[in-house]
Amino acid sequence: MNRQDIEISDLRRITELVKEQYKYDFTNYAMSSFRRRILRIMELYKFGSADLLIKRLKDDKSFFDEFIAEITVNVTEMFRDPPFWRELRDNVIPNILLNHNTISIWHAGCSSGEEVFSMAILLKEMGILEKAKIIATDIDKVILEKAKKGHYSMKNMELNEKNYIRFEGKSNFKDYFKEENGKAVMDKSLIQNVSFREHDLVQGVVFNKFDLILCRNVMIYFNQNLQNEVLKKHHESLFKYGYLVIGSKESLIWCEIANKFIVVNNEEKIYKKIKD
Repeated sequence: MNRQDIEISDLRRITELVKEQYKYDFTNYAMSSFRRRILRIMELYKFGSADLLIKRLKDDKSFFDEFIAEITVNVTEMFRDPPFWRELRDNVIPNILLNHNTISIWHAGCSSGEEVFSMAILLKEMGILEKAKIIATDIDKVILEKAKKGHYSMKNMELNEKNYIRFEGKSNFKDYFKEENGKAVMDKSLIQNVSFREHDLVQGVVFNKFDLILCRNVMIYFNQNLQNEVLKKHHESLFKYGYLVIGSKESLIWCEIANKFIVVNNEEKIYKKIKD
């Protein structure tokens, strides 16, 4: 099938069906990225036409879970962008702890959990893991299960360890997992204070208040309209003087709530809420 062979009208039919039948709203996804992923699904499952994909979505609830996993697929690694993690450890978290003896953190769009484990390792090395309450959410049930398990491919651990060394971790990275059947199995005690939940950033409600929200490289798939809505919810979900972190290619500058934040670190995209 021709790579380009999908009409805008077909994409619209797909988003309408998904919204109506499964209550997931992709209407404001960045069109080029959504289209690329739909084409990828059609190739993977050998659907010769959009009609066949739509029929399968209509008739097969379990296929929908696979569909979501493909649409929201996220390649991630531990301690990605090591300077960012150093900034968190050396400045942001000590700042939060100046006024509190506990810290609440939300990983929004946590994918397969590498970021959550990175955070847990960082907090453990700071000696404050037991003072942290962490909520990790994603729209994709399958990937959340993966995050909870904390089983990763050994070949990825090489890159993760390199990142950890550049982050200037205080320990030996290999102490945080053991190898079983060719998989790296993360130490479960790292995530005993983590609650994993299914949550849709687009349609989900504000459910808690946090000192720190990480939503990195999630909004690049949303159009500006949707980014604006999500950022408003993040603002509402932060305590005053709480911190928001977004992805390196994302920005707050243009959005409605920009004036309620100050830039703490432009390079690492760290912002601090100064107004309710």
